[in-house]
Amino acid sequence: MTEFRENPLPGLINLWQAAPPVMRGIMLMCVSTVLFSAMHVLVRYVAQDVPPLQVAFLRNIFGVIVFMPLLMSTGLSFMKTERLGLHSIRGIINVTAMLMFFTGLAMTPVARVTALAFSAPLFTALLSVIFLGERFRARRWSALIVGFAGTLIILRPGMIPVDLGSTLVVGSALLWGITMIVIKVLSRTESSFAITAYMNIFLSLFSLGPALWVWVTPPPEAWVWLIAIGILGTIAQLALSQSLKETDPTAVMPFDFLKLVWAAILGFWVFGEVPDIFTWLGAFVVFGSGFYIAWREHQERKRTGGGAG
Repeated sequence: MTEFRENPLPGLINLWQAAPPVMRGIMLMCVSTVLFSAMHVLVRYVAQDVPPLQVAFLRNIFGVIVFMPLLMSTGLSFMKTERLGLHSIRGIINVTAMLMFFTGLAMTPVARVTALAFSAPLFTALLSVIFLGERFRARRWSALIVGFAGTLIILRPGMIPVDLGSTLVVGSALLWGITMIVIKVLSRTESSFAITAYMNIFLSLFSLGPALWVWVTPPPEAWVWLIAIGILGTIAQLALSQSLKETDPTAVMPFDFLKLVWAAILGFWVFGEVPDIFTWLGAFVVFGSGFYIAWREHQERKRTGGGAG
C-alpha cells in the first residue's frame, strides 16, 4: 500500500507566520546577504567572458522573468501610478549605478567592492539633509565624517594607487544614495511591489543600449550563470524589501555586515582573493557609522518634537 506523506509546506508557513516579526526580518536579511554575495561573485566570474554592461542587462531581463509570476499572481492593479516620471528618473539613476557597480566588480576583489558599497547609506544620509531637509546635529555629522574616513582607510589614496574599479564602486554608491532618496519619496504613495516592478522594467529598458554597444555571444556555460545572477538578484531584492517591512531597519541592519563575510569566503574560494586588514577595518568603520546614523534616525522618530541628534 502506497504511503502518502503529509505536505510539510502549510506547517512551515504557519511556523513562519507565528515567528516574531523581528525574527522574520533578521532571517530575511541574512538570506539576502547570502544571495547578494553569491550574485556578486557570479558577476565577477562571468564578466571574464561577457562584458559587464551586457551582464547587467541580462541580469535585469532574467530578473523581470523571475518577477513576472509574482506580478501575475497578485494582479496588476498595484501598478497604477501617478508618478511614472519619478519611477523613470529612479530607473535612469539606478541603471547608471548598476553599470558602474558591475564594471567595478569585474575589476576589483569582491570583498573590497562589498566594503566600499557600505558607503551608500552615508551618501543617503548626507543627501537627505540636502534634498529632504532632514536635520543633523553634531553626533550624526561626526558619524558621517568618520564613515567617509573609513572609505579612505579602504582606498588609502596616496599610499597605494586608487584603481578604476574602486572609483566606479564609490561612484555607484553615491548614485545608490540618490536612488534611496527617490525611493523614500516614492514609498509615500507607492507599494514596495510597485517600486520593485517599475525598477525591473526600467532597468531592463535603460540597460539595453549599453549592452548592445558591447554585445558578444556568451559561451554556452555562461548562460547558466547569467540566469542564476538574475534569479539570485531578484530574490535577494525581494528578501531585503520584505525584511525592512517586517520590522524596524535598525533591528536588521547589523546583519547586513554578513555580506562582507560571505564575500570574503566566496572571493577566496572562487578567485583566491584575501582581503587585507585595511579592507576589514575600513568596512567596520563605514558600516558602523551607517548603522549609528540609522539608529539615531530611529531614535528621533520615536521622540515627539525633538531635533535630530
